[in-house]
Amino acid sequence: MKAVVSYKYGSPDILELKEIEKPVPLDNQVLIKIHASLLNFGNLVLLKGQAFLRDLPSD
Repeated sequence: MKAVVSYKYGSPDILELKEIEKPVPLDNQVLIKIHASLLNFGNLVLLKGQAFLRDLPSD
């Protein structure tokens, strides 16, 4: 199956499309098929490894 993977923090340029083995769920797990996905600002913050939420001012 195809998957977009990253092995380190950084810009979206580090994302790689790879062919990986299909995971096999355990007895108490389920496997779901994703048909579409998107990235938003929160995903990009996590991808870069920034402590965005921690650095927000508290009023």
